[in-house]
Amino acid sequence: MAAVLQLSQVTKAYGALRALDGIDISLPDNAYISLLGPSGSGKTILLRVIAGFEAPDSGSILFKGERVEAVPPHRRNIGFVFQNFALFPHLSVAGNIAFGLENRELNPITDSAVVRARVKDIVALVGLTGLEDRGVAQISGGQRQRVALARTLITEPSLVLLDEPLGALDANLRTRMRAELRAIRERCGVTFLHVTGSETEALAMGDTVLVLDRGRIAQADDADTVYNRPRSAAVARFLNCYNLFEGQLSKDDFISPVGRFPLQGQKADVRGQPAYAIRYDRISVRPLAAPVTAEEVRIEGTFIADEYSGAAINSFFSLDDGRVIEVESHLSQAAPQTCVPHGRYALVWKRQNALVYA
Repeated sequence: MAAVLQLSQVTKAYGALRALDGIDISLPDNAYISLLGPSGSGKTILLRVIAGFEAPDSGSILFKGERVEAVPPHRRNIGFVFQNFALFPHLSVAGNIAFGLENRELNPITDSAVVRARVKDIVALVGLTGLEDRGVAQISGGQRQRVALARTLITEPSLVLLDEPLGALDANLRTRMRAELRAIRERCGVTFLHVTGSETEALAMGDTVLVLDRGRIAQADDADTVYNRPRSAAVARFLNCYNLFEGQLSKDDFISPVGRFPLQGQKADVRGQPAYAIRYDRISVRPLAAPVTAEEVRIEGTFIADEYSGAAINSFFSLDDGRVIEVESHLSQAAPQTCVPHGRYALVWKRQNALVYA
């Protein structure tokens, strides 16, 4: 698949802070790309450099095969949807959407009939038909989000950058808007680069998920691979679904502060600091006297509390070194172990389900 955008060794520093530290990415045409990273990882700076609002210190940016580092933002044909939508409160829905067409520097459209026709088409595309004459203060948050998107799409960009576009919406609306954004992108046939700090949102939205860690791309894979095979302990930590143990790797064991985890031939992924990761939902809770097999790893913990989330129960246990380990039990499966406050339990997982970083 042809690339619409390619960044090669792009850097951006602010004094001693390297916000972008040798970024290499290639975005395919007609795709939905999620960019995930914690606060301060450089997500918004990367978007601003791509859009042209910030100039990189070094490296190259190719958009549709041409270098654009020196091209101003309004000449790049790249759309930008801001987190707070940045709508004009004095304009109607239709007025906000038409603004870019009527006021752009290159080829502004002055024929009101053409503008109305284009607005009508894009309003239908994003599901706002009938709301054209309303003020933006008279519509819901999800509708304002679609107005901001429509204002970008009407100018027919080849790439749309979305800076945490669902962050200002409530939880139920965020879930609905995920499906709507994907459907709108498919109808438009352009690439969306969607920045988010939510691992759930990134995995749900992206055909490809990019994970940004301290100004570098730590992983670029499909959502299933990122979730099941994070390439480093840092990526596993961002996903917020892995228990991580620091320690040292020996020939047959991973030696952690809470015990030795047998590896018996398990291959370590050689990236970053030594770590051992086991996903929350890969752990079972058993009575202390329950037997374990040779293929299982067992530690002990003291039960603290349960947290009910609807589809699952997350249980928290304190280990002997004071750290807290989390266990996720899906209610669609067998009923989870009922734990007594301050009771001691065995926490067990299959050796092959653990990820080892060395």
